[in-house]
Amino acid sequence: MSLPFVLLPVGVDDAALDACLAALERSTPPGTAVWLADDAQAGPRGQAVIEHWQAHTQMQAEYTRRERSIGEVAHLDQMLHACGDADVVVLAPDTEPLPGWLQQLADCLARDSSIATATAWSNAGETVAWPRAGEINPRPTDAERLAAACASMPPLHPELPSALSHAVALRGSARRKAGGLDASSYGSRYAALADLSLRMAGLGWRNALCETAFVASHREGMPADGDLDALTSRWPNWPSRLAAFLMQDPLRQARAQLQQRYEQAIMPAAQRDLFDA
Repeated sequence: MSLPFVLLPVGVDDAALDACLAALERSTPPGTAVWLADDAQAGPRGQAVIEHWQAHTQMQAEYTRRERSIGEVAHLDQMLHACGDADVVVLAPDTEPLPGWLQQLADCLARDSSIATATAWSNAGETVAWPRAGEINPRPTDAERLAAACASMPPLHPELPSALSHAVALRGSARRKAGGLDASSYGSRYAALADLSLRMAGLGWRNALCETAFVASHREGMPADGDLDALTSRWPNWPSRLAAFLMQDPLRQARAQLQQRYEQAIMPAAQRDLFDA
């Protein structure tokens, strides 16, 4: 099974982009198709980061840059349209994916045909934040250990109130039937992807957690001014569902299980140290 395309809209933070590309290189199979699309956001330093990465990457990498910005939602919508019916993963430029992340997201879509969006765990992932829900937790310090703990989780893929924007896999067939992103109503990828996921849910698909994947982030996704009002107007039940999800935390057991598996993963590493001494 081929892996989804990785769509990475380029931002203005060149240090975060540098860290993102380095993590992407470490954690993603060689030959993966990656599209860096720049809506006239990267400055000279950011463009130099991309140029250096392109010269050394093992990915099938493409970089495009617009002369003038059209806005992050319209820009991402153009990217999605160019991908046709293909499954894709939208990766925020201030994230650091952990090993195995892309294969796990692809497996999540393949495992359950009712899943339209699969969102990875994150330290700053709102409803899918780990280890504490709804908080901006510190970024993980042992990526390989946490990735192994995630990969060992039972793939139950519980439903989420909506997709999140740090790292989300989108099923191409569901995306085509739901239509594109609504650039006229929303100013942020955060809100536009949430709206798209709610439209797909309205057509009978699910928005799920991929509990076997983790993508660290420097910050939570944020709505633009007016985005939450627009979401509430179109989806009046969504704010209360989101609030109830955060308060009741139906992922509490999954979080505790991941914490336990992460802590238990110390033992093999310690044993290897003994043998290597």
